[in-house]
Amino acid sequence: MNRPRPGLDRRQFLRHAAVGLFAVSSAGVLSACATSGGGPTTAAQGDVSAQNPLGVAADAGLDVVIFKGGYGDEYALFHEELYKKAYPQAQVEHTATTQIAQEMQPRFVAGNPPDVLDNSGAQKIDYATLAAEGQCADLAPLLDAPTLDDPNVKIRDILLPGVLEQGTYDGKFLMLNYVYAAFPMWYSKPLFEQHGWQPPTTLDEMMALCEQIKTAGISPWAYGGTNAADYVFDLSLGMAVKQGGPEVAKKIDNLEPGAWQQDVVVAGVQAIEEMVRKGYFMPGSEGLKHTEAQTAWVQGKAAFYVSGSWLENEMKGIAPPDFTMTAAPVPALDSGSALPATALRTQPTEAFIVPARAKNVNGGLEYLRLMMSKEGASKFAELTASVPSVKGADAGAAATPALQSVTAALDAAGSDVFSWQINTWYVNFWKSVLQQQLGNLLAGRIDANTFISTVQSESDKLAADQNVPKFKR
Repeated sequence: MNRPRPGLDRRQFLRHAAVGLFAVSSAGVLSACATSGGGPTTAAQGDVSAQNPLGVAADAGLDVVIFKGGYGDEYALFHEELYKKAYPQAQVEHTATTQIAQEMQPRFVAGNPPDVLDNSGAQKIDYATLAAEGQCADLAPLLDAPTLDDPNVKIRDILLPGVLEQGTYDGKFLMLNYVYAAFPMWYSKPLFEQHGWQPPTTLDEMMALCEQIKTAGISPWAYGGTNAADYVFDLSLGMAVKQGGPEVAKKIDNLEPGAWQQDVVVAGVQAIEEMVRKGYFMPGSEGLKHTEAQTAWVQGKAAFYVSGSWLENEMKGIAPPDFTMTAAPVPALDSGSALPATALRTQPTEAFIVPARAKNVNGGLEYLRLMMSKEGASKFAELTASVPSVKGADAGAAATPALQSVTAALDAAGSDVFSWQINTWYVNFWKSVLQQQLGNLLAGRIDANTFISTVQSESDKLAADQNVPKFKR
């Protein structure tokens, strides 16, 4: 999966650093800062020109490490071929793995990180920690570089909304989240057509539909309780933000006092409690992995599943050919919502970084520039049935029903998109507090009031913890 998952918190990071983990000198980090010469200072340095705006050394090798999760790595092999075509003298090394932290931490320690790292998956290195410890090269030169498709257009001008914000820490753009993930409700269009069901736009409509679905002998919802219970939170907090507006999520991200006690947040959690009480979640979901829950869903045992837009690619070969996976925005709490029914949660994901101590920082930046080209982005969309964070990327005739429905949902949403960043800024809080308490709520072990009071209390503790770096929206 490509959802943010926990890594090291700052205290763990610093404790390991005391015995050598990530023991990187400040001089080593600063060597990758941007210079007035137009590109980062690095051992591999070429001449800056209109054809080579980032100063890539044509014969310098490029070391690329890809998280081989829901998107696979076929797209990365294509991007590497683009790099080889542009720089035929360069040797490109490709590594695909799911064990990012385990395999990459020793390389950071040794001062030998890759030139490009797709830092994603369950075993990724905590984003905030990488940022706080200066392990990422500033990507500002990339933003100001011209696109491959039009020398008069800069990379920053082709990024979709939220990409800059998601990758910026303390004013520096450090991470290029390459996938423009949407987080809708998913359903089978033929199943809904068979029963005459329509995706709901309000909580009342959803509850009424869930009762109809249950009466038809199908569980309304499935979820993977062992590792992805937080997917359900896209429904709960999504309804709250649509009702109250983006400020609802901003207060939570900023760890403001009482943020979790906002009326709309409480109402969203109470909705989940009611759904549990009425038996709207598939029995046994608590003991399932996300892939097991998704398999049950595509087998018709549940009507809805909430997940990111990588879902179709992850279910490739498992979902029946005629399943016709279709996306719909989560509902609002009621018809008087601050955001329209078409508003959609998006979050740029799949964070690509260029390590500050990489041997070929310029080459790493150039690789990202190639990824953002129309050719590179469109191939990604075609191979993964997912939307890249680039304006105008098109999978063409290869677009699947799921990708078409996500694209249509994004088009309908327009500028009415929203997100939250607490899951990437404070991953240990997200896992040890939010996921755990949500799992308890879905299992019926606690009620909504207990969930809210516990999460608010832990949020207040986090806000007061001076050992954890803080970020603000």
